[in-house]
Amino acid sequence: MRASTSLFAYTEVDQTVELGGDYSGRAWSRPYDKLGVAFVSNAIKADHQAYLKLGGLGFLLGDGKLNYAREDILEGYYNLHTWRGVYYALDLQYIDHPGYNKDRGPVLVESVRMHVDF
Repeated sequence: MRASTSLFAYTEVDQTVELGGDYSGRAWSRPYDKLGVAFVSNAIKADHQAYLKLGGLGFLLGDGKLNYAREDILEGYYNLHTWRGVYYALDLQYIDHPGYNKDRGPVLVESVRMHVDF
């Protein structure tokens, strides 16, 4: 009988490098708005890579066919203040090698978020 082990984590990242910033909307008379960009590069350690390559399953990863590469993400966003404490964020992410796999992606992820301050 073969024992099976899987891991549970909020996210499967062992190393992250991130660079980014945002710019206030004061320049275009919208002082509560922000325009931003960020670059993130994520990696997993060699033992984690080997586990996934051998068919291991993680919380988010694992199909037994890992062709490892760092997961690189370029993100741009605009935070729009609409009324009092209500904000919307328009977000666009370009993800190269999603799931740390050279055989996957790239993918483009679009999103809209709402934030309310009480």
